[in-house]
Amino acid sequence: MALIVVPTAAQAENETIKGTLEKIDGDTREPVAGVTITVELDGDIIGTASSDDSGDWEIPVPGAGTYLVRLEVDTLPDGVALTDPERSELPSVSVRNNQNKTARFNLGPGLESGVGTWTRVSSLFVIGLKFGAIIALSSVGLSLIFGVTGLVNFAHGDLVTLGAVLAFLFNASPIGPGWHVLIAAIPAILLVAAFGGLQEIGMWRPLRRRGTGLVSLIVVSIGLSFVIRYVVLVAFSGLPRPYNDYAIQNDIQLIGITTVPKNLVIIAFTVVVLGLVGLFLIKTKLGTAMRAVADNADLAESSGIDVSRVILVTWIGGAGLAGLGGVMFGISEQVQWDMGAKLLLLIFAAVILGGLGTAFGAMLGGFVVGVAVEMSTLVIPVEFKQAIALGILVVMLLVRPQGLLGSRERIG
Repeated sequence: MALIVVPTAAQAENETIKGTLEKIDGDTREPVAGVTITVELDGDIIGTASSDDSGDWEIPVPGAGTYLVRLEVDTLPDGVALTDPERSELPSVSVRNNQNKTARFNLGPGLESGVGTWTRVSSLFVIGLKFGAIIALSSVGLSLIFGVTGLVNFAHGDLVTLGAVLAFLFNASPIGPGWHVLIAAIPAILLVAAFGGLQEIGMWRPLRRRGTGLVSLIVVSIGLSFVIRYVVLVAFSGLPRPYNDYAIQNDIQLIGITTVPKNLVIIAFTVVVLGLVGLFLIKTKLGTAMRAVADNADLAESSGIDVSRVILVTWIGGAGLAGLGGVMFGISEQVQWDMGAKLLLLIFAAVILGGLGTAFGAMLGGFVVGVAVEMSTLVIPVEFKQAIALGILVVMLLVRPQGLLGSRERIG
């Protein structure tokens, strides 16, 4: 990032204004480099910066206050324009003490391009399937863990973040080896899976043996989620960052549907992985044991099943699937410190929709929630689309609390 005007030494550097410039055209996001941003206070120029190759820019400011942030329109490259030409200036950007304030300028046609209804509907459907595939992949582990332990793990979303961030470390971090993201995903998933196993051995198993109540365990999982989240924030920083691979792709046409290739690959790959998970649960002895423990742990143990081993395997597998979901989410969007926390509500909605404790229900619920959330933007503003997931969750609890594939007797 090239700073053109550097603040004086007397200025504090704890407060900054920053952002990322992207040209958004439907589902395509392209970083915009070389654009000048100027920050003013009471008519005086505080600092100027140019966006780097990732579209990132950052300007230190002298302290808390309200600043004017201006995008210099004449520095925009050919073919790139503001979505709203009147929004080249943000006149009231408020910065608090020790805050890194984010300012956003919308470039390109935006999420709603001037395209036909069929093109938009079909594109949103594919995006919904892709998003649903990521939710399904992430929610299976949560559902399995609940099934075998009865624990609603609020730290599960942060395992998604951890998988994405570790893959970034191996793929795009300056201190990493720079592996291709598909190679970097392997150690990332293994590390998240190992972390899930360590959680079970070092924390959850001892707490269960002490007879810790379910509410207390849920509170512990909430605390763990905050620990993971803010450790990642300190280590990774707050700016979203893309992987080195597949960040920018051109649209393709497939049977009249416009999308980017990575969406189709994510959908196909996730379906294969979920199919393998289903076969594992149905066809293998360990999978059968996991389903038996989920149905009745005491009866399974009296039948000779090592319940502790089954729970450990479930934690390892569930965490690994969450890590894989994080990598897919990072490829689809960008890697961010709180990406899993933002996904957590949708994961819960998918699990409840499909049926608590049922892996197949979580798979189905994930796809339904993903498609419903994205398709809802046809009739509601995009900012409110996640409220659809909460609406689905509430309606399902009222109408069919056991979920689509759940058992009323087991839930009751």
